[in-house]
Amino acid sequence: MILIVDDKKENILPLRKILEMHDLRVDSAESGEEALLKILKTDYSLIIMDVQMPGMDGFEVVETLSGSKRTKEIPVIFLSAISKEKKYITKGYESGAVDYITKPVDPDLLILKVKTFLKLYEQKQELRNLSDLLAREVEIRKSAQMELTIANESLEEKVAERTSELVAKNDELEMRNHELQQYAWVVSHDLKEPLRKIETFIKIIRDRYMHDDPKALDYMQRTIGSAGRMTNLINDLLDYSRLSATAMTEDLDLEDVISEVLADLEYLVEQKEAVIHVGEMPKMNGIQGQLRQLFQNLLGNALKFSKSDVSPVIHVNCERIATKEFNGQPSKDGNFYRITVTDNGIGFEEIYLDKIFVIFQSLHDRQSYDGTGIGLAIAKKIVERHNGLITARSTPNEGASFIIILPV
Repeated sequence: MILIVDDKKENILPLRKILEMHDLRVDSAESGEEALLKILKTDYSLIIMDVQMPGMDGFEVVETLSGSKRTKEIPVIFLSAISKEKKYITKGYESGAVDYITKPVDPDLLILKVKTFLKLYEQKQELRNLSDLLAREVEIRKSAQMELTIANESLEEKVAERTSELVAKNDELEMRNHELQQYAWVVSHDLKEPLRKIETFIKIIRDRYMHDDPKALDYMQRTIGSAGRMTNLINDLLDYSRLSATAMTEDLDLEDVISEVLADLEYLVEQKEAVIHVGEMPKMNGIQGQLRQLFQNLLGNALKFSKSDVSPVIHVNCERIATKEFNGQPSKDGNFYRITVTDNGIGFEEIYLDKIFVIFQSLHDRQSYDGTGIGLAIAKKIVERHNGLITARSTPNEGASFIIILPV
């Protein structure tokens, strides 16, 4: 709001009309004393002040305003038809006014100056508010910093204590890890030695006695191949059990991996009269032995937990998706693969979903379905090792579907 201060109403009226025509809010006072009283009660953005008035003149009013922290920033324009000499103009500026205009005044020029000073006043108020906010923020941060310093001193003591405990625990873990590696080496040796003997004797039987029987030779070759894959599997599982960083990834074709798994499961597939449909599989980067173990476990379970009176039908499919979510939308340029292994077996209750991925947990009678309960736990760890996700969907007696998300 703008305050016009003039002791003559005939001067106030035309000036008010000019300002109001430009949608500016206007108030008026007819003396310096009245002006000061109004300024105490109302916040004004600009004051247009006459110089010569009875009682307090314009210079005295502006000097009074300049002495108050609340009012010293209000811009004041002197408007006078009488006091046009240089000494009056100089005194006006010295008293604290932002401009001194003599009459007659050009209305357009007056409006231009009024709007300019109003804009400057608003910007100055915004800067002051911002400065106050920053000052408060500085105080808050200083207080927080002080509290943080005190907390850090206490925390450093606790960290030192905890670090000492962790160092002792780490030394103990390193010793046990060394013992575990030695144990793993012994287990590896004890598992590999029988396999080497099996492979050696099979080769002897093949070379000495099976020359004239092509079918027997084929069975021998399959047995030797399975023994070789078992040896590799032992090595891969040992690497995995040690969480070894040296287990190297490689570019591989998932279709080849699944073909190897199906070759190992060929006897069980024929025995169960199973039908396995494998869709188009991607080429990707991974740890081949672990991915082979993953599909060995999933396909083996699909065959194992089949219905006694229904031939197993298993579907293995893959599609590319946009996000790392089980319900992610298909996308040709997505960064993840969603692989599903679906069967028509006995299924399970989904309330036990978390339980099936826990080591040594089994939902079914082990006398009816052999197994150690470790297969799906290993599958979950392998998927996580490849920065993926795994879950399952199932309904009892209607089969199960295992869903795997792997990065491209």
